[in-house]
Amino acid sequence: MKKLLISAISVMVLTGCSAADDSTVSESSVKSLNTALKTKPLKKIFTHEHEKEVKDGVTYIDGILIVNKTIALPADYAPGENKVARQAVEWLIADGDKEGMQFVIRSGYRTYDYQQNLYREYVARDGEQAADKYSAKPGHSEHQTGLTYDIGSVASANDFRISFGDTPEGAWLKNHAHEYGFIIRYPEGKEHITGYQYEPWHVRYVGKRLASEFYKNNKTLEEYLGLYK
Repeated sequence: MKKLLISAISVMVLTGCSAADDSTVSESSVKSLNTALKTKPLKKIFTHEHEKEVKDGVTYIDGILIVNKTIALPADYAPGENKVARQAVEWLIADGDKEGMQFVIRSGYRTYDYQQNLYREYVARDGEQAADKYSAKPGHSEHQTGLTYDIGSVASANDFRISFGDTPEGAWLKNHAHEYGFIIRYPEGKEHITGYQYEPWHVRYVGKRLASEFYKNNKTLEEYLGLYK
């Protein structure tokens, strides 16, 4: 029973489930969720043993929702913005501000239809081959999970550019995002694995413990979940 309870909590945090009512999530509730996550062994995530489950068309590996170039989300999957992820990104922005950063959320949750229209615009402008390097096809966008944000700077002309990684905000995000449970989803030098160009502004919430492991080992989600060897 304890194992099932912990698994349920982990899935809620990592898969974009959100409550319909409360507009904010208290710090104590997030801490209790993080505490629950710590009690679940992560060994299988970092070995060759992985558990895959497809539920209502959504793919989970080791309880973690995964969407990428080859694994899609259903068109009707619309969880909304994950409230734990939202609280975490607000803490990230607030702490960054204390250190002189000027963070702003440039993009968050997107529906399937929104991504479809956005992708069509990019294809019309740059062609499909070019668009596929920086934009996800509808159903393949991490933004549809409600766990992902594009972070920019109030005063920066480098938003949504690789050069954002060279700004103070980009450097801070790279070095501190994991402290708030986020990973740089498409890191530099991993383009052949993720299928996307380096995006220093694109962060995905996975929880503090897992994010710290990603940061320490310089791995992508695909590598940790056994999707790339």
